[in-house]
Amino acid sequence: MPHGDHHHPHDHSHAHDHEHVDWKNNGVKVIPGDRLDPNTAQTPGMNRQAAINLARVGAQKIWAGTVHIHAGAKTGAHHHGPLESVIYIVKGRARMRWGNKLEFTAEAGPGDFIFVPPFVPHQEINASSDETLECVLVRSDNEAVAINLEIEPVEKPETVLWIDPVHRDPAEKK
Repeated sequence: MPHGDHHHPHDHSHAHDHEHVDWKNNGVKVIPGDRLDPNTAQTPGMNRQAAINLARVGAQKIWAGTVHIHAGAKTGAHHHGPLESVIYIVKGRARMRWGNKLEFTAEAGPGDFIFVPPFVPHQEINASSDETLECVLVRSDNEAVAINLEIEPVEKPETVLWIDPVHRDPAEKK
């Protein structure tokens, strides 16, 4: 098909609202990793830095940044209100505990993603005693919300493996 001779079901004859936008100043933004903003909601035991938020880039519906948890450190119990969170492990070993008494646990390593639904009480733990846990964090609103909780955790949390119709628990009887 020659360039420009395309057929798809929308009309090009109407005027686009975006034709006169200053895309140079209102388009893509690159945020250098060494220019992140530490002025964001903090939880004891971790360092969060904002890359993408309303103040920095005008983000309306998303927050993104990094979090570093020092070797052997853990956060207090907290939740993020109505926000959904995604954590991507860059380096190190993460142990998550969650539940009303932090009674559930799971671990994640480099390349793994963790999803935290709204209002879930949880705690991030660096499972390594000698390596910093480095993560990328994305939340479903433009401001980071962290509500610290007073929780008396259970002694031995129950390990929860991720199971779906394709990935079964290896201990499960066939």
